[in-house]
Amino acid sequence: MIKQITDHIKQIEHGFKHIIEAGNQILEDRNQNHFQIATEFLNDNSYQVRMLATYILGHLSTSNAHALQLLEARVAEDSNWRVQEMLAKAFDYYCSNIGYEQSLPKIKEWLSHPNPNVIRAVIEGLRIWTGRPYFKNHPKEAITLISAFHSNDSEYLRRSVGNALRDISKKYPEEVAEELSTWNLEDKKSLFTYKLAHGK
Repeated sequence: MIKQITDHIKQIEHGFKHIIEAGNQILEDRNQNHFQIATEFLNDNSYQVRMLATYILGHLSTSNAHALQLLEARVAEDSNWRVQEMLAKAFDYYCSNIGYEQSLPKIKEWLSHPNPNVIRAVIEGLRIWTGRPYFKNHPKEAITLISAFHSNDSEYLRRSVGNALRDISKKYPEEVAEELSTWNLEDKKSLFTYKLAHGK
């Protein structure tokens, strides 16, 4: 069954639906060691299979600390952007199941990580932040957490920061504008993020 599933997803280049369906199919089989399967999938040359591994680890992360550690330490090192998109989804799955307020320590821990992919997984995964429980009632906290990386060296991360702030500004324009007014726009990296946050 596993080989049939992986052979199928390797034929599809774009999207997430087929990965999610494959992951759910594997997770439904309680006779399988899902953590071992996911770990083996991480070694596959196909990004689709590594996306599948990431999806499975995301579902395991709420009850398996090793799965969450693998997402942070191993998956975040993957060079394929599609795998990084799945990492963001996996982290949001963890937060939504644990509870966003209860996940704050883990959110802040990942945001302090030296790897920008780990930070981006949080910022991208929780979009739209102010549509999520807890942050819906604490928009300034969301803005502060995201904005800390507006001048980060990673353009990939800064792009996520700018887009996330633009999302929030649709409901909280004054709060986002107040944050943006504190940035040094003579800094090219800050200006890059500023333009994205403004939708320019």
